[in-house]
Amino acid sequence: MRINKYLAEAGVCSRRAADQLIAEGKVTVNGKKLTEPGYDVAVGNDSVYVDGKRVRPVSRYTYLMLYKPKGCICSAKDELGRKTVYDYVKLDKKLDCVGRLDYDSEGLLLLTNDGDLLHNLTHPSFEIPKTYVVKIEGKLSEDEAAKWRKGLTLDDGTVTAPCNVTVLDTDDKFTRIEVVLHEGKNREIRRMAEALGKTVTFLKRTALGDLKLGGLSRGATRFLTTLEVQYLKKLAKLDK
Repeated sequence: MRINKYLAEAGVCSRRAADQLIAEGKVTVNGKKLTEPGYDVAVGNDSVYVDGKRVRPVSRYTYLMLYKPKGCICSAKDELGRKTVYDYVKLDKKLDCVGRLDYDSEGLLLLTNDGDLLHNLTHPSFEIPKTYVVKIEGKLSEDEAAKWRKGLTLDDGTVTAPCNVTVLDTDDKFTRIEVVLHEGKNREIRRMAEALGKTVTFLKRTALGDLKLGGLSRGATRFLTTLEVQYLKKLAKLDK
């Protein structure tokens, strides 16, 4: 098995990222630094390490959905001592988050040790749609909604890709909207709202593609079904 596939199937990273790790000299096989990205691992005989940590093949992938509550981060550890999503995942396995939700946001979060799927679902070139319900202070005019749909210039000068924005309901104090993104910039929705002079008071991811959060309660988890995994692999172009 090629080393990049071995690392991806072990949940370390994607195959593309594995090639980068090898180029950076972070991978050793049987005590020797690996320089050949095409190296074939003798599974069960070769000892593979990344950054000094033993990497063992995964016998079975895990695909988990979490309803991430507000007030936790998508990291394994936090120097500020805040809760992490792993406080809610009671599994003795190394799982990585498929994308992120910031500390004050909630909703659908996938975790897996399938490196290739993780990479493709999060890489912007695949343009995986993600649906959010967002509550902002004040009203959102049709002109402002049109600007949001077209793309906005953020605080660092970057321009967001076009997206879908639908006003769900509004009153004098708040407007509730549905936003469908095809990219994943850091705190993108909050920063887009700020570009229009708006403040987000609530943000919840409700779907990834056609995979929906459904009736899962805050902090709860469930394993994905076989059909759901097959759907995600098709979405990520890994079904061939």
